[in-house]
Amino acid sequence: MSIFTKYGKRSSKLLIAVCMIMIVSLTTGCGNDTADQKEETGKKSEKIQIGMSFDSFVIERWQRDRDVFVATARELGAEVNVQSANGEIEEQISQIQYFINKGVDAIVVVAIDAKALQDVVLKAKKAGIPVMCYDRLITDSNVDLYISFDNEKVGDLMGQAIYEKLGKNKNVIKVQGPESDNNVVQVAEGFDYQSRKNAAKIIGECHCEGWRSEIAYDYVNENEELVKKADAIMCGNDALAGVVIRALSEMRLAGKVVVVGQDADLDACQRIVEGTQEMTVYKPVENLAKKAAEYAVSLAKGEEIKTATRYNDGTYDVPFIKLEPIAVYKDNMEETIIDGGYHLKEDVYINVK
Repeated sequence: MSIFTKYGKRSSKLLIAVCMIMIVSLTTGCGNDTADQKEETGKKSEKIQIGMSFDSFVIERWQRDRDVFVATARELGAEVNVQSANGEIEEQISQIQYFINKGVDAIVVVAIDAKALQDVVLKAKKAGIPVMCYDRLITDSNVDLYISFDNEKVGDLMGQAIYEKLGKNKNVIKVQGPESDNNVVQVAEGFDYQSRKNAAKIIGECHCEGWRSEIAYDYVNENEELVKKADAIMCGNDALAGVVIRALSEMRLAGKVVVVGQDADLDACQRIVEGTQEMTVYKPVENLAKKAAEYAVSLAKGEEIKTATRYNDGTYDVPFIKLEPIAVYKDNMEETIIDGGYHLKEDVYINVK
């Protein structure tokens, strides 16, 4: 017996009507979903697309830079595709080429090598995509904007910390990052100026490829007799300073040899209040990352970046946004680091009663 026979003609008509209503409702619903999807797709296509390639996240501060940059860009209506090259230059070249192929509106690069990225950056510019150098310059590339701290002043502040503490005619060792990083060259210029000014003797020097801390640790251990003659060790960043101080501690020299670094990493601030590291150079990365995101969005919109300062990249004078670094000692730790919210007081003083 069919359903129509069982319930009669009146019931069957009612059932057909209900079915028709359901079909219309489903059809209408699908139409709305399609319209919504089209509308959402339209919205996504209107968003500014920024490609951002980092050297790596080995250095502690880069994670802060990334988070602030991405958050600020989102507030300004942009999406950021963040890539990490893990210290591999060919990978970074590939990432930038990917951004070019994708047709992003702007590219931001934390360069591994100041020279090796020249060709791919020129490709981006030829494709009409503006390129920003974030913190580290890419040389001979005529980038649209270079934003960083005053790196020569970073080195100058390191030198001042050592020579104000020790005086003139001292023996100094330099443990630095890779020579392919243009910032390393700039920092060295500032530090060497102070060293000449104070008649210091550079008795040893090493460069840590890829900013690998183990190279610094091995250098100190393999040159123990030289290290024992040193009055101070200038370290390219706080990560290098940390392993240098560990090696010094094993020689019972921690706190006796003056050590300086940069980046204001938490463990560096802890060492400063404990007395094993003399100072660090604080570079307010929140300011750098926020400003960089704002400028990246402006570049993506085709807006002109107005800055009176320019920096010669070896061939071209490129627009340069320069931020000021701050020397951090035990005496000004609270006002510069803690009051500013960069690190918590209980974390900095965790090992100090």
